[in-house]
Amino acid sequence: MGKKRGSGSVAGSTPATVALTKAGISFEIRSYAHDPSVTDFGGEAAAALGVEASLVFKTLLAEVDGVLAVGIVPVSGRLDLKALASALGGRRASMADPAVAERRTGYVVGGISPLGQRTRLRTVLDESALEHDAVLVSGGRRGLDIELAPHDLVRATDAIVAVISRAA
Repeated sequence: MGKKRGSGSVAGSTPATVALTKAGISFEIRSYAHDPSVTDFGGEAAAALGVEASLVFKTLLAEVDGVLAVGIVPVSGRLDLKALASALGGRRASMADPAVAERRTGYVVGGISPLGQRTRLRTVLDESALEHDAVLVSGGRRGLDIELAPHDLVRATDAIVAVISRAA
């Protein structure tokens, strides 16, 4: 496990870390060895980094009334598509095709960061993030997370904060 503070180093440099550095936002890089056989990426990150699952947030892409959007929810919960649509003033939401998500964000599934995406998308952060001093989100590749204050995550993504998560 590695931990670096606000670094633009080659090992931790991704579009997400570059975007945070450029915005002057403080963050820590938290890395771990990703097991290629694992598909529960958020659960793996929480276990490998030794943190509660409620502190690790997954970045999910959905189509809200046909337009891509980002929902950021704790890995201990599930994205409530109806609540996401409502938070964005829409009527219907469905999960985005993974290939579309990868093309539009520039990241691979399991490493999609809400930060530094190729195409800036409307973003909603589950309000439970504000209960914590710091949360972790994907840093832009599997095995790399970014720890930052939730208010800084809101600022960096221009996120709306709303209840968009439900129990798993």
